[in-house]
Amino acid sequence: MTSIPLDYETLRLVWWALLGILLIGWAVMDGADLGIGTLLPFAARSDAERRVLINLVGPTWEGSQVWLVLGGGAIFAAWPALYAASFSGFYLAMIAILLALILRPVGFKFRGKIEDRRWREAWDWALFVGGFVPALISGVAVGNVLLGVPFGLDATMRASYAGSFFGLLRPFALLCGLLGVAMVVTLGAAVIAARCEGLLAERARDFGRKAALAGLGLFVLGGFWVAFGMEGYVVTSVQDRLAPSDPLAKTVARETGAWIANYGRHPWMLAAPALGLLGLALARAALGARAGRTAILAGAAAIFGIVSTAGLSLFPFLLPSSAAPDVSLTVWDASSSHLTLFVMLVATVVFLPLILAYTTWVYRVMRGPVTAASIGRNPNAY
Repeated sequence: MTSIPLDYETLRLVWWALLGILLIGWAVMDGADLGIGTLLPFAARSDAERRVLINLVGPTWEGSQVWLVLGGGAIFAAWPALYAASFSGFYLAMIAILLALILRPVGFKFRGKIEDRRWREAWDWALFVGGFVPALISGVAVGNVLLGVPFGLDATMRASYAGSFFGLLRPFALLCGLLGVAMVVTLGAAVIAARCEGLLAERARDFGRKAALAGLGLFVLGGFWVAFGMEGYVVTSVQDRLAPSDPLAKTVARETGAWIANYGRHPWMLAAPALGLLGLALARAALGARAGRTAILAGAAAIFGIVSTAGLSLFPFLLPSSAAPDVSLTVWDASSSHLTLFVMLVATVVFLPLILAYTTWVYRVMRGPVTAASIGRNPNAY
């Protein structure tokens, strides 16, 4: 592999970072849409107001969801062992997320087909499920990764999972799920406040400020829980970062406070939780000051910081195993081959800027206020 200009260790780090960027991209881009869907039955009180929120999401939700597809594809191609263990262990949870996400386009298309209050309210609640459930379960999944997932690997690298769907609903994981909901509601409320008007925007600001405050409390509580009340994982043997992937060739121990050890070794990592806290605080202040665009940037920064905090705390682990800690998956032993990572990186360097450019263009075209009057002038409105 001497012809490959980047060594194996560097490529593994690059793809760990890229995976984080793709998941953060989904959390931010689609998080705003999920937050608006969660707020739909509460911030909007009339049919006209609910149509405004639906048309706020309608033109961009498909593009936002591309980031989820990219993240799943990156796991499949760059981290095949992670893909096998996580997609089998979290299978029912992922099905629940997909079914909830399917409700969104179906709700958009069918809500306005019948002029009946009960029909439309039923689809409004379906759209709420399409926003709330993915945010909650995604947070629950992250919480379970921090707790450790009960999976094992046999000698042929086949993954086996010993848990259940309801086993995922542990107290800390539920706290993470609620934090996920708080993050997307804060960001969704900021988008509504920036692009809508009147009582709809005022109610969204109120919900957004409450969600930001709840997010601050949950994030701080979760931090103390991780530091003092939870066992983390630590590799106790030497790992060759240039060797072919083999999750069975190491030993792992569980220690209370292990997830905060990285911050002691690398103090710059403290920027991530600081950004999460400051982002939520600034989003709350900006919503109160009716600075919608600032609130959007702050809400996005909070999501970036909080998701980064989870990733940096786990490093180098990708998926720790509570059933057999020694087979936990790490950055150094769960990746694809050296050549595969390089070829994928070349493709990413070519196509990711195109996706970013197209996304920027779409949001620029769709910028501006969304009101009942603007919907009335648009023959393609939902």
